[in-house]
Amino acid sequence: MNGTRKLALGAAALALTVGGAFAVSSASAQTQARPKASGAMATATVWAKVRADGVVLGAENITRTQHLGIGRYALEFGTDIADYCALLGTVNTNDVSDPGVGSASIIVGKAGPRRIYIRTATPSAPGSAAVDSDRPYSVAVVC
Repeated sequence: MNGTRKLALGAAALALTVGGAFAVSSASAQTQARPKASGAMATATVWAKVRADGVVLGAENITRTQHLGIGRYALEFGTDIADYCALLGTVNTNDVSDPGVGSASIIVGKAGPRRIYIRTATPSAPGSAAVDSDRPYSVAVVC
């Protein structure tokens, strides 16, 4: 074979190898279409901003709120939450001048097709206070 032909064959082999790698990479990076559940939300239409005492400051698609005990809350929605939805939460400050006591945490979990459970805590609270503590929080359901 002449040099030009060898170079062309080498370039073709390299292109096939690289192209195949890209094809594999792009296929593995693709997301699967999420299933449509009956009554499931199509977008992030559920959110709430709640005071430490359980009073809702702002919300969308919330039908019921409960302050179940120290650091424990429940929110119910007007529509089902599909299993593939993300449950997001953050602990807020009480107002612009209150950075909160030490660290704070929040747990958000699905408690039914239209209900989530929220637990807030202040693990670094001074003294012998229990870890669970009433904290202002915000939550959102993203589907």
